[in-house]
Amino acid sequence: MQLNLKKPIIFFDLETTGIDIMHDRIVEISMIKVLPSGEEIEKTRRVNPGIPIPAEATAVHHITDADVANEPMFRQIARSLANEMTGCDIAGFNSNRFDIPMLDQEFQRAGVKFDFSKARFVDVQTIFHKKEQRTLVAAYRFYCGKELDGAHSANADTRATLEVLKSQLDHYDDLPNDIEELSKFSQMNRNVDFMGRLIYNDDDKEVINFGKYKGKIAEEILRKEPSYYDWIMKSDFAQNTKDCFTRIRLRIK
Repeated sequence: MQLNLKKPIIFFDLETTGIDIMHDRIVEISMIKVLPSGEEIEKTRRVNPGIPIPAEATAVHHITDADVANEPMFRQIARSLANEMTGCDIAGFNSNRFDIPMLDQEFQRAGVKFDFSKARFVDVQTIFHKKEQRTLVAAYRFYCGKELDGAHSANADTRATLEVLKSQLDHYDDLPNDIEELSKFSQMNRNVDFMGRLIYNDDDKEVINFGKYKGKIAEEILRKEPSYYDWIMKSDFAQNTKDCFTRIRLRIK
């Protein structure tokens, strides 16, 4: 089934030096931009992370320090990448929990302000987990009837993710072919920040989703304990999370 699109959607996947959003870096990014006409524009590029790629990361994606030695740093491609993504919805596999927060953090480090709030996110892994509880390799086999050659390369994973979503739409009659509805369906929580440190409750209040104040309304905690905000700002949280706490604090003032 072809995607029912009102505006372009970008399927993307990252290969990185590791899974720590704050300290690891991107080494490869692959994107497939699908236009409302059905036309697909596919791009993959490697990135010099500026830090050594650990052997355990290379064992997964097979990208070495030598492979990226002459590639541009992320800050050199950040602006053009942001321009490419502007006006598009965004999709991926486990993208809500990893790829989007990682990409946002890289944009932050590069000094590029990309407004993710204007995009709707479709996480194909979440749809799969709600329906079948498997991995991307298994999802590709289950929905597309094919083996995923080149798994853990950004391009192969990106292409497989696009094919899986199309097959999911064919497979489930109750799955809407509408990006806004797919975005809602592919959310585990109603996150305020990308990492889900803050989530919305049923009354659309921001609720802290970690630590000793888990389940507490953030605005109430920041009113009663202003030092909590200072702790957030000084701690090793993603900049996007800090920005969300800052917006709540400014609203109180």
